[in-house]
Amino acid sequence: MNKIVVLWSTPRTTSTAFEWMMRMRGDMACFHEPFGEAWYKGDDAAWPRLTADSERVKGLSVQSVHDSMLEKALEMPVFSKDMPHFLPPDASDGFLAPFTHSFLIRNPAKSIPSIYKRGSDWVVAEYGFEEHRRLFDRIADRDGAPPPVIDSDDLLENTEGIVSAWCRAVGIEYLPGALSWEPGARPEVGWYDNGSWHDSLSASDGLKSQPRTYGSIETQPDHIKAIYDQALPHYEHLYQYRIGADQTQVAMA
Repeated sequence: MNKIVVLWSTPRTTSTAFEWMMRMRGDMACFHEPFGEAWYKGDDAAWPRLTADSERVKGLSVQSVHDSMLEKALEMPVFSKDMPHFLPPDASDGFLAPFTHSFLIRNPAKSIPSIYKRGSDWVVAEYGFEEHRRLFDRIADRDGAPPPVIDSDDLLENTEGIVSAWCRAVGIEYLPGALSWEPGARPEVGWYDNGSWHDSLSASDGLKSQPRTYGSIETQPDHIKAIYDQALPHYEHLYQYRIGADQTQVAMA
């Protein structure tokens, strides 16, 4: 079976732009939040705002997603971008074993206002910071060493260096040509909306900083500030292990 590389993130962390770069490589089958689709729409949907009228996809489940990824890996290497809070809490070691795990983080002072701007009715369980840290610690304990961690700011400030270091860490070739692309619609990453969550990606031509159009954490409602207070320790925990903490890891390619 070929390698299955998973980048685990929380919402609004530049993760879909990273996924688009992986699609530009052309040498890996790419999945866009497949466990998320099952969490929201599957037979075993578990999202906290689920109602009788919520869209469902018959036959879609966490297990069917897992099976699809393993089946695709028999043909070619696989990349998936997803979020740990979409996994079942009792996911077994065997369930996680086929994956090469890596993590993407972003300062919650930036990601949480961005989430709130587009998802004002979200509840804490949909942010996923605690689950993100929990999975990171689980993989680190299993392997005796932390899995690769990318910080979004580092990624956008030193794209070539961070991406090349990440590629080495997960055991794939670094392809610099994948760092840029033509702007355009991205239907491959829009199973859950009409593209509004990825308008910046559609307008972009590569991995680079985009203008911020939301306020600072200090301007947010009190319940959003409370979510930030909960999220910050989890972010800071992973931050200490990020690629680039030791600058010798990220010499420019």
